[in-house]
Amino acid sequence: MLLTKHLTMQFGGLTAVSDFSITVENGEIVGLIGPNGAGKTTVFNMVTGVYTPTSGEILLDGKNIAGKKPHAITAAGIARTFQNIRLFHEMTVLENILAACYLREKPHLFESVLHLPGYIAKEKRSRDFALEMLNTVGLLENADDNAVSLPYGKQRRLEIVRALATGPKTLLLDEPAAGMNPQESYELMDFIVGVRDKFKISVLLIEHHMQVVMGICTRLYVLDYGITIAEGTPAEIQKNQKVIDAYLGVE
Repeated sequence: MLLTKHLTMQFGGLTAVSDFSITVENGEIVGLIGPNGAGKTTVFNMVTGVYTPTSGEILLDGKNIAGKKPHAITAAGIARTFQNIRLFHEMTVLENILAACYLREKPHLFESVLHLPGYIAKEKRSRDFALEMLNTVGLLENADDNAVSLPYGKQRRLEIVRALATGPKTLLLDEPAAGMNPQESYELMDFIVGVRDKFKISVLLIEHHMQVVMGICTRLYVLDYGITIAEGTPAEIQKNQKVIDAYLGVE
């Protein structure tokens, strides 16, 4: 579903990511791990159009999306969350989901200004869909609450659901367990697997919480100073001496 070939990102004389290649199969949960500053979020920024790669290809379902604008990449089928939660603070939980639904319905300006029947029908479809999404993930009772009034764990869940509302083929999660307590982390693991199964999507995950990574990922890629130092199953990565030295450490 998602394939990168020899991705490189340079900022002047600094190479942040070098020759990065990854494969994410349909329905797979893949982890991208490594020390702080290893280049993980830079990879996400290239895949989602925040950065244009210096070189390399990004293929989504066989189509090259490298260099496209973020909104075009989202429309093509990639959605993401951020390390620091980025909800629309002045909007309700429902309104946050509705904002993402506009990508699906694409109302015309003329219809919107005059409130023509086509616009009203699209608004109803978006609202029904948003409420259904919130019900699916257990946030329906919070629909009219201000987004930032939610507990931290629910804010994370809302951000993921908002990304899902764009209708992605692949979902990119940037440290979704950051700041969570152990119970919230276990709930997040079940939530991500459930989302993958229900929406039939692929997931690429950046995470430092090793219980989460080892618990739900089928394969892992490890970055260090922008270079891939290992790839394999969680069991293989745990035994890889390069990864132990660079990142995991020993007890």
